[in-house]
Amino acid sequence: MLGDILLINDMHKKAAKSIRDYVMNDLKIKEKRYRYIISISGESGSGKSELAHALGKILKEDNIRIKVIHTDNYYKIQPLLREEWRRNKGFDQIGLNEYDWVKINKTIRDFKEEQECMIPCIDLIPEQVDKLITDFGKIDMLIIDGLYAINTKGVDLRIFIDLTYHETKTNQSIRMKEAMNDFRLKILEQEHKSIRSLKPLADLIVDKTYQVVENGKTKTG
Repeated sequence: MLGDILLINDMHKKAAKSIRDYVMNDLKIKEKRYRYIISISGESGSGKSELAHALGKILKEDNIRIKVIHTDNYYKIQPLLREEWRRNKGFDQIGLNEYDWVKINKTIRDFKEEQECMIPCIDLIPEQVDKLITDFGKIDMLIIDGLYAINTKGVDLRIFIDLTYHETKTNQSIRMKEAMNDFRLKILEQEHKSIRSLKPLADLIVDKTYQVVENGKTKTG
């Protein structure tokens, strides 16, 4: 998203280094020029974009050309209309079906086929959707982040940040993407339910202290 504020710090960089080791080990068993995809999900303010960009920079040191895609750019309803749509449709409609999965899957396909692709990009200041063109022929690896990103098909490594919106209020306040009021809190609660349902899909969990563990395992030592 254009105009988004990223709060990258040492915990994001440390987690990114741990994830980088998983990625490099996985690439050893892939064929040359394999089109590798990583997805990162978590609740609002959990650090999805920060982790995605930190990981991209670390992998760049290995001469891997990275593109970060934010799935929150792929909502069916444009930002200026979304609040009214949600009020009219009800909170039970908030969740995975708000994303345009057809467009997301097309982006994945264009990356796999090394094609040029038109990507939606929300500019947060005017709250409008712009269109960007990227040449996936020049990109080696895709990192997809967003609330429901690990639900994306064709992903090689799925990462879930295990922080709830209750625990990320400070980050949400600093980033100021949406005004915090009763309506926003109800949205966050509904998103919380949808996002938590995706946790079993994850290969790696970033826990509340930003330690990276395999899903179903606990960190020792």
